[in-house]
Amino acid sequence: MAKLHSDQIKQLKDIFIRFDMDRDGSLTQLELAALLRSLGLKPSGDQLHDLLSNMDANGNGSIEFDELVDAILLDMNEEILINQEQLMEVFRSFDRDGNGFITAAELAGQMAKMGHPLTYKELSELMSNADTNGDGVISFNEFANILGKSANDFLGLAVL
Repeated sequence: MAKLHSDQIKQLKDIFIRFDMDRDGSLTQLELAALLRSLGLKPSGDQLHDLLSNMDANGNGSIEFDELVDAILLDMNEEILINQEQLMEVFRSFDRDGNGFITAAELAGQMAKMGHPLTYKELSELMSNADTNGDGVISFNEFANILGKSANDFLGLAVL
């Protein structure tokens, strides 16, 4: 289950307060539109109405802070589920025999097929970095962890 960090919630609260023009603790459709435009989004009137009705859990016609947080968390969880399914597809493409583990031979073979043949040293390094429990094969969790670290490293560099 995805969670927002306390600093993310504080930032979101600051944004919410900035766009709550009448200071009533909720965002009207106009205030929500202003917030979205500040983020570079330009929803049509219909899109805005749909968004408001999807986020407005209590049906009062406006968005309270907790409804905004819930909508963001729901979106984050859907994103995580999609990524998990995509990751499993990639894992299966490496796990040629379908036994739930990637061997060094399977890793080398798939990398070569993808046009990235590995030297023995590269293969050994990849296997030792990914195989955290030392059983000689890469499980799905190990695969997900190593790709997650790579993605985080990449995202960290992209931000710099």
